[in-house]
Amino acid sequence: MRTVHYVGFRGDEYVRARKIFGGPVYIHRDYDDRVFSEVGDSDVVVFGPKYHYCPYVWDASAVDRRYTE
Repeated sequence: MRTVHYVGFRGDEYVRARKIFGGPVYIHRDYDDRVFSEVGDSDVVVFGPKYHYCPYVWDASAVDRRYTE
């Protein structure tokens, strides 16, 4: 199944892109190495205006829960 990966979207531009490219959706806050491992051969990657490559992988599970809830 084809999945649409949205990378670097922060606001209303995501809503507009979703209307064009659809879903199912996977949202990547940052353009890091995890994007490369999660995109399949038939997937589509859409880059938002605020994307930039991060040399590290941002992992919310490593952050204390009191800061993420």
